[in-house]
Amino acid sequence: MFPRMTTGRASVAIGALVAVAVAASGAWYFGKPELGVKAHADTKAGEPKAASTGDKDSVELSDSQLDSVKVVPLEEREFPVEKEAIGSVDFDEDMAVQVFTPYQGRIIGLFASLGDDVKKGQTLFTIASPDLLQAESTLIAAAGVLELTTRSLTRLTELHKSLAVSQRDVDQATSDHQTAEGNLRAARDSVRLFGKTEADIDRIIDNRMADPTLVVPSPITGKVTARNAAPGLFVQPGNAPAPFTVADTDLMWMLAQVPEADSPAFRVDQPLQVTLNAFPGQVFEGKIKTIGPTVDPNTRRVFVRSEIKDPQHSLRSGMFANFVIRIGPPMRSPGIPSDGVVREGDGTMTIWVTADRRRFTRRTVKIGSLSEGYRQILEGAQVGELVATEGALFLSNALAAASASD
Repeated sequence: MFPRMTTGRASVAIGALVAVAVAASGAWYFGKPELGVKAHADTKAGEPKAASTGDKDSVELSDSQLDSVKVVPLEEREFPVEKEAIGSVDFDEDMAVQVFTPYQGRIIGLFASLGDDVKKGQTLFTIASPDLLQAESTLIAAAGVLELTTRSLTRLTELHKSLAVSQRDVDQATSDHQTAEGNLRAARDSVRLFGKTEADIDRIIDNRMADPTLVVPSPITGKVTARNAAPGLFVQPGNAPAPFTVADTDLMWMLAQVPEADSPAFRVDQPLQVTLNAFPGQVFEGKIKTIGPTVDPNTRRVFVRSEIKDPQHSLRSGMFANFVIRIGPPMRSPGIPSDGVVREGDGTMTIWVTADRRRFTRRTVKIGSLSEGYRQILEGAQVGELVATEGALFLSNALAAASASD
C-alpha cells in the first residue's frame, strides 16, 4: 500500500505533473515546421532580399532578377582636370555700336529692322537735315559765284589785250576768281561731311537743287540688336536712346561669377568650352579675356568675362551657358558609367560592388568629375572590381525596402 498523502502535498504534485505535460506539448507543437511561427516575414516572390542578417548593406538577387542589373568591371580612364561655372551670353560691347545721326533732323526712312544682318556702309535710316540743306545751298551759291568770276576774268583778260581795261582790273578779277574757287572747295568739303559722294555733289551743282536727305549708314558689319527709330521722330546727335544699335555677333561675351576658391585657377587667354541647353551636344570655343580685380563681398565670387566664337550667329544675348576650363593635365582614375552612382538621402554617393554577380554590397565612394558619361572615382573602389551600372538605383531601393520590412 502506498503511503497516504495529505491534501496539500497532493495539490503540489498534481500541479507539477500538469506543467510538465504543457511544456512537452508546446515543444512538440513549435517543433513542427508547418506549424511553428517564423522569426522573419517571408520575402515576397520576385523581390530581392538582404543577403544576411549580419550585413545590412548587401542585397542578393534571385535568378529572375539578374537581368535587371548590368555588371561591368571598373576601368581606368583619363579625366580632365577642369573647373566649371554658370554664366550668361551677352553681346560683345567692344563691337556693339550705337548709331546716332551726325546732325539733327526728322527721320524720313527706315531700312533695317530688329534682328537684321547688315553690312558696313548699308543704310539704316535717313533724315531730313536742315544742316545738310544749308550746306548744299552754300555749295550751289559758291558754284554760281565761281562761274560768274570765271566769265568776268576771261572777259577782262581779253579787254586788257586791247588796252581797254587796266591791269588793276584784271588783277582784281583774278583775286575774285581765286576766292570763289576756295569757297567752292570749302562748300564741297562741307557737303562731303554729310556722306555725299563726289558724284552726288556734282549732280547737286548741275541741277541747282539741294537734297536735304541725310543717309545714316551702319558703321560695322553685324546684327541690329536694338531699334528705337520711327518715321517722323526728331533725332539729335548723342541724344539717347540711339535710333539703332548694331553689334558684331561673330564674337559673343559670356559673363560668369566664379567662386572665390576657384578664381586662382583662371588666367587671361585661357581656352574654354561652352555648352548651352539650347544646343545639346554642340560645343562653342572661346577664351577668357577679363578677370575681375575684386571679390563680391556678398556672394564671394569673382567676375569672369570670356569671348565665345559664334560664326553661325547661333547664340542669343541672355542665354544661360555652362563653361568648362581645363586647368591641368588629365588624371587617370577608375571610372564608372554615371548611372552606376547613386546619391543617397544623406547626400553620400554610393556604388554597388559584387564578386559573384548575384550578391551586391553597397559602398560609399568619393566621386570626381564627369567625362563622356563616366564618373570619376577618387576613393572607395579599385580598377577591376565588378560594379553595377544599370539597375544600381534599383538595388538601393530594394535595400531600403528590405530594411523597412525588418
